Amino acid sequence: MSARTGNGLFAAGRTTTPIGTWLKIASGEPVEIMAYAGFDFVVVDLEHAPLDLQTAYRLISSAAALGMAPLVRVPDKTPSTIQKILDAGAAGILVPHVDTLEQAEAVGAACRFPPHGVRGAGGTSRAGAWGLRATADYLAAGNDEVLCIPQLESVEAIKAAPDMLALDTVDAVFVGAADLSMSMGTTPADPEVAELIASAIAAAHAAGKKCGLAFGGVPDRAAQAVREGCDFLLLSNDTTMLAEAARDLVRQFRAAAQ
Repeated sequence: MSARTGNGLFAAGRTTTPIGTWLKIASGEPVEIMAYAGFDFVVVDLEHAPLDLQTAYRLISSAAALGMAPLVRVPDKTPSTIQKILDAGAAGILVPHVDTLEQAEAVGAACRFPPHGVRGAGGTSRAGAWGLRATADYLAAGNDEVLCIPQLESVEAIKAAPDMLALDTVDAVFVGAADLSMSMGTTPADPEVAELIASAIAAAHAAGKKCGLAFGGVPDRAAQAVREGCDFLLLSNDTTMLAEAARDLVRQFRAAAQ
């Protein structure tokens, strides 16, 4: 099976590093703004934002229509949730706190139709063009296109990364540096955390796959991560961009008005 691209996100021959951002606001406007700003993909955040499946469905649809690959961070490893998100048309999922090979196997199986996995057929969904898409095409897209990306957020997960990445059902890994460092009782700036991230990147590349990272509003650090091997990255999120812009505007006015 050839490498999955997630609606072109990991397309062979791509010359720029894919950049995305988290979506946490239950509204369509931020999706449009991110598309106009030039992001390649968005991740609808069902883990750390009060978004429901219906809202996620609308954001997925909007992002795809605007030319961005719509990924979703699911709130847990439940196969029924994963199935609904993929039938809503997501180009892939990020799954938090995948710590073991067994968990990665289960998550990967939830993303794939038999005989590669256990995902149920729902061809009358958006992913199946409401039943208008040929069944063979619908099933092939689920097995050959949709991205399954476990999040590595513990030392145990980093150690299991080579085995996870050896699974055909897993396409990439994403290192959650904040949770990883908290699990170690330290901070993302700790050199030991950097070493673990580097080992995850090396494991991904050894398997011919991708490794991603998230950053806040620090593009210089993100660019350095790309130079060190990071394959895709997330910059900030819609709520923090709004909050920082609002705070800075007020501060600038107060300073100018003195």
